[in-house]
Amino acid sequence: MIKKIEHIGIAVENPEKSNEIFAKLFGKTSYKIELVESEGVKTYFYKIGESKIELLEATKEDSPIKKFINKKGQGMHHLALHVEDIHSELARLTNLGFEAIGDIKQGADNKLICFLHPKSTGGVLIELCQEQDPV
Repeated sequence: MIKKIEHIGIAVENPEKSNEIFAKLFGKTSYKIELVESEGVKTYFYKIGESKIELLEATKEDSPIKKFINKKGQGMHHLALHVEDIHSELARLTNLGFEAIGDIKQGADNKLICFLHPKSTGGVLIELCQEQDPV
């Protein structure tokens, strides 16, 4: 079951400039920076109330973020939804006809993640996120 919007992911070309803009906009700097090698991305998180914004910087030429920026330019990349049980929620959604992209895997911010293809979600890349127990 989907519980809330977890975060909005924004692909950025110039992380220094983007972080400067968002720090001015929100009145604070990012609270967390994390490298996610498996996705070829460096993330910068901002917390605004109960919501989060995740800036995504490509760290590899073949990363999904680099491909996105090359095709569409920087901007909103995905909408992440918090779920309690990612395995059962992914099964429920695929049974309803939504198309998964890849498998469930480790993501940033201590989350298990998976994605739903935009062609099955009205043009929006959806990320499902499940909080993991702290390590």
